[in-house]
Amino acid sequence: MFQNFTATTRPQDGPPRLAALRAALVAQGLAGMIVPRADAHMGEYVAGCDARLAWLTGFTGSAGFCIVLEDRAGLFVDGRYRVQARLECDAVFTPVNWPETKPADWLRNACAEGAVIGFDPWLHTPDEIEALERGLAGTGITLRRIANPIDALWTDRPARPAAPARPYPEALAGDASGAKRARIATALRDAGQRAAVLTQPDSICWLLNIRGGDLPRVPVMQGFAILHDDGRLDLFTAPEKTATLALDESVQLRPPEAFEPALRTLQGPVRLDKATVPVQIVDLLRAGDTEIVFMQDPCLLPKARKTEAELAGARAAHLRDGAAMVEFLCWLDGEAAMLCDDPAHVLTEIDIARQLERCRRTTGALEDLSFDTIAGSGPNGAIVHYRVTEDSNRRLAAGDLMLVDSGGQYLDGTTDITRTIPIGPAGPEEAACFTAVLQGMIAISRARFPRGVAGAHLDALARAPLWMAGRDYDHGTGHGVGAFLSVHEGPQRLSRTSNVPLAEGMILSNEPGYYAEGRFGIRLENLIAVRPGSIPEGGDARDWLEFETLTLAPLDRRLVVVDRLSADECNWLDRYHARVMTLLHPLVSDQAKGWLQTACAPL
Repeated sequence: MFQNFTATTRPQDGPPRLAALRAALVAQGLAGMIVPRADAHMGEYVAGCDARLAWLTGFTGSAGFCIVLEDRAGLFVDGRYRVQARLECDAVFTPVNWPETKPADWLRNACAEGAVIGFDPWLHTPDEIEALERGLAGTGITLRRIANPIDALWTDRPARPAAPARPYPEALAGDASGAKRARIATALRDAGQRAAVLTQPDSICWLLNIRGGDLPRVPVMQGFAILHDDGRLDLFTAPEKTATLALDESVQLRPPEAFEPALRTLQGPVRLDKATVPVQIVDLLRAGDTEIVFMQDPCLLPKARKTEAELAGARAAHLRDGAAMVEFLCWLDGEAAMLCDDPAHVLTEIDIARQLERCRRTTGALEDLSFDTIAGSGPNGAIVHYRVTEDSNRRLAAGDLMLVDSGGQYLDGTTDITRTIPIGPAGPEEAACFTAVLQGMIAISRARFPRGVAGAHLDALARAPLWMAGRDYDHGTGHGVGAFLSVHEGPQRLSRTSNVPLAEGMILSNEPGYYAEGRFGIRLENLIAVRPGSIPEGGDARDWLEFETLTLAPLDRRLVVVDRLSADECNWLDRYHARVMTLLHPLVSDQAKGWLQTACAPL
């Protein structure tokens, strides 16, 4: 199976590793160090050899950082990970609510004047360091670039990945690599820029129409690239990764150790994305007096706006994935019925994750999971990004809510779906919360909005039903999704902080939730694609956009308080289920056909 359930960290490893790091910092005359969850590519996912934060603290979430001082170690995590951090880490690490608490403010209170804090310039962006320096102005606390001392302490550090890359079919990409490079090179010339440095693996793989295997669950090849204004591209990565690729003559393959010398001699102006480029790259260019222009990665928006071929692939992937989900949900209902009839019947979270992967594998098209399945029952469902291990594996009981967030990587598309399922009768509070979450999902699904609207403008639609009940959730409502690339893709999001205007072809998740710590969690998620919107009768002749729902799987009607839904909400749910029934019924087993018919019955 793709997923394993072995715990990768242990809380008891944290204290001795923290002590060793503190000794190394003292030897360098440092009062502390910042340890981020990051690598030199500044993406969300890191290879095992770059998981320094997890090695030090035991925290395995996808976002956060630790500031180590001689008398304390603050672990900064956002609302998705606060429960998880307390469970995974020893008490020597103090969770800090971030971004509510700014690292500069924390350092002001924790450090003496004149303290020097080290940071690895390959693991931080200029935005991060400049914000920290502004916050520390006038305190006497300074930051110093250092070679990472963790690398010398981590004696069993995994090897750097070197999986072979492979070509991605142009028929699925919808565009040739040469054409993509030519368009972006034209944009560079029009902006008066000589080159752009690309650091994010998914941008490079999209641009070259290749995929790789360097990261679990994300089919990318790690490396760096320099795209020149004439369309030439220098690709810096381990030679063994590209041995089987047939790239055209305008792509020059170079080893990783050639990257820094190439930066030192690069002629400007050079475009860098200030939000994702490491400080070290900026330093190297400035050392050569190269003019730098800070602008967004030129691949981000073209990659986010899927081609017609990519959208067709996404629909095919969701049809296939939806059939697998129906087989799984049918199985789970049968297991839940046995459990409720016989409390001795054993059903665990790992059983659920394994069965869902089996159902996806049966399609014959599964390349990988798009992330480790989140299978949280009862109180574990309230851990937003819960990863079940053999240590945490919980046995289900009648009355539990089961939150299952999962996805598949298929050659033609990436899926991500969450469903919350009752194991036997659910209580009135659970049903009320589920209904409010469903109303939020429906509000996003039905949204019609003029061009220029961003995710920040729509996020409140998903929260409004929960807000009316005095509830909320501590994560964004939606993230962008790649095409057989990262399941979390920018720049578009449905979030209070996202100002990127939505445009045709963008795929996002629509996933409101509610989490009662220690009791239950609820999340519902479909993927949606932005498309041109129709003008309702009597409406203004504006440039309207709307969403197409890609995900196909029933939403559990047993948890819906129908009296709380409006007529429009009921109609949306009935139409959605009718579409699910029509498209998936021919694709599932005879046993699942009967289950699907019941699950999709009108309200």
